[in-house]
Amino acid sequence: MRIDVAVSGGEAELRSLRDWLSRDPGARRGAHVELVQAEPSPGQMGVVTDVLQLITDNAWSAASFALALSTWRQTRPHARRITVRRGDLTVSLDGGGDEELRRLLDVLEPPAAPEPPAPDRERDQERDQERDRERDQDGRADGGEGR
Repeated sequence: MRIDVAVSGGEAELRSLRDWLSRDPGARRGAHVELVQAEPSPGQMGVVTDVLQLITDNAWSAASFALALSTWRQTRPHARRITVRRGDLTVSLDGGGDEELRRLLDVLEPPAAPEPPAPDRERDQERDQERDRERDQDGRADGGEGR
């Protein structure tokens, strides 16, 4: 999964965040973090900005990353706006409150795979009973019953 993180305040703030994440074992586990130039959005006139790009694997923890991001933000002398994007989903963090962290986790967590339908026990029981009846009838047809 690819995640882009932009921070108001420029490249120095992004470097600070990258260094912070590199020292946090929970945030860096399962993620490759690098500073890259963001691709311009459709219709954007050549404005190039720097972002932190995370490429994550199955060992990555969205909760650990969100906590590290929130903690880093609290260390900054000025409140910074942080924008996190995963695919078409984007969330901006301005105040760092609980609601913002919930929205961040909603963006970061991959959608859950749909659960397979629960087995239809009644249907399975009926099928088993029908099979048992057929066996009983086959046994009687062979003369197996009562002899």
